[in-house]
Amino acid sequence: MNEQIAQRLSALRQVMQRERLTAFIFPSTDPHQSEYVADHWKAREFISGFDGSAGTAVITMNAAALWTDSRYFIAAEEQLRGTEFQLMKLKMPGTPTIAEWINKQCSLCDNPSTEVGIDGLVSSANEVKTLISELRQNGGYTLRTNLDPLREIWTDRPPIPLAPANIHSIQYTGESAHEKIARIRKALREKHADGMLMASLDDIAWTLNLRGDDVHCNPVFVSYLLIDTQKATLFIDPKKLTDEVCQYLKTEGVVTDCYENVRKGLKDYFEYNILIDPDEVNYTLYNICTRARVETESPVKRMKTVKNATEQEGFRQAMLRDGIAMVKFLYWLSGKADESGLSGETELTIDRKLTALRAAQPLYRGLSFDTIAAYAEHGAIVHYEPTPKTDKPLKAEGLLLLDSGAQYLDGTTDITRTIALGDLTDEMKKVYTLVLKGHIQIEMAKFPSGISGTQLDVLAKRAMWQEGLSYLHGTGHGVGSFLNVHEGPHQIRMEWKPAPLVSGMTVTDEPGIYLENRFGVRIENTLLIVPYKKTEFGDFLQFESLTLCPIDKRPIITELLSDEERRWLDDYHQMVFDRLSPHLTDDEARWLREATLPL
Repeated sequence: MNEQIAQRLSALRQVMQRERLTAFIFPSTDPHQSEYVADHWKAREFISGFDGSAGTAVITMNAAALWTDSRYFIAAEEQLRGTEFQLMKLKMPGTPTIAEWINKQCSLCDNPSTEVGIDGLVSSANEVKTLISELRQNGGYTLRTNLDPLREIWTDRPPIPLAPANIHSIQYTGESAHEKIARIRKALREKHADGMLMASLDDIAWTLNLRGDDVHCNPVFVSYLLIDTQKATLFIDPKKLTDEVCQYLKTEGVVTDCYENVRKGLKDYFEYNILIDPDEVNYTLYNICTRARVETESPVKRMKTVKNATEQEGFRQAMLRDGIAMVKFLYWLSGKADESGLSGETELTIDRKLTALRAAQPLYRGLSFDTIAAYAEHGAIVHYEPTPKTDKPLKAEGLLLLDSGAQYLDGTTDITRTIALGDLTDEMKKVYTLVLKGHIQIEMAKFPSGISGTQLDVLAKRAMWQEGLSYLHGTGHGVGSFLNVHEGPHQIRMEWKPAPLVSGMTVTDEPGIYLENRFGVRIENTLLIVPYKKTEFGDFLQFESLTLCPIDKRPIITELLSDEERRWLDDYHQMVFDRLSPHLTDDEARWLREATLPL
């Protein structure tokens, strides 16, 4: 039994009993609906012990459960072992909804309360409204949103971060903050809104051309931005503002106020109406808005995803430097395998080596996410991150799945390569080739402007489906420009995502197959959507490969690739060699030449 988690649950239930709550719900988010959050808001991790980026913990007086998606099934099962928590696998047959589970558990209690608790400050308006409806339908429960029980029981809770905000130069952004705010005001008028509350941290950072260090691997800062027809107000802790940033904001037409004053700012808002994105704004602030609400998606999301010419070129340069680091790493790894059979190397040591090579590149500003260095059976854990406890020695056999990326001032990178360390089984080679076929089919796609990424997803899965294989995570996500590595709303995935794909967007291409307790394969490039041709049927688009790094040819069963797929791989490898070789040593360039020879 995990005694620490047991003690926390006991303390929580004492608060629940006093407050007459039948259950309490802990989402993964913060007041800004972030995917990755500062330590202060890791409430779900504190109460459950599960540290994945997505999940919801629910506790009743006699049971506990955690819902998460397929990326974390294996990791969550391991981390929840020895606790009360039952793993609930999202989107799998037989998995109850949170409301259904609460109703079932509470029907077993004597004299249960009819109130369920959730902190409305860290839950989006739409999530809370959906929960209210579902709880009413499942047992007639009501939802209380004004309580954070961890204020009492999390005695060593980390403070809200106070890292300073920094100016992100227009040489990397290509557009000033006051120009972006003018564009936002124009978009608001088109939506018949006079102003908006911006809560998403990466939207605020993009709008103001500022970056921060408040969230691990995400260069954002804790704040809100309230825009009306006359001014823009940044609600932020003044300790985060240097004199230089204060003067910069004044020049860009932005005034500042204390972070906690956002509630007063909403109450004092004087315009007729206000745009509120109910997926972005938390329920507490949503209810404070007394003006007429225009409830729709924030226009900033889609502005941010379409990269201007400066940002596009920044991505190309960032990917060039990242590719140099990756090739230096692969050259080093191949030498280690040849000399010593990888003796002494582990998942953590190669992580440190690759990070050091990236850190040596100009404009490097840290990792874009914690490296997934997963050898052998660890490769089947989609979001595995090695720790000193799980660190696995490498051997000169099998597959290493390496998913990594970096933040550079001019772009954010995200790349996955699955690397043969020695002898492979026929099954490994077949799975690798099926994943590669799916990857190439996405890369080669030509499609009408404005379609959804959902309409492309089958291209990545067609070959593996024919073999009865698949994967449950998304095939692709947007990537920020020196911002969050996961950027939306556009995606390539099986579930319906209506956000259109348009020229100027970045998106990853990362199909995979994972065989539990055996191995996993994923191959990922970051792509830029660019024009293809214009016909009587409209504008057509295609992908430009931004990522520059060879794809391991050793596991490929060549006869399973079509002629078109082989040509694409050969052409891609020639581009990689041409772009990277001038920046490498002679030995590294010779290794790269061999790695990129035609099939």
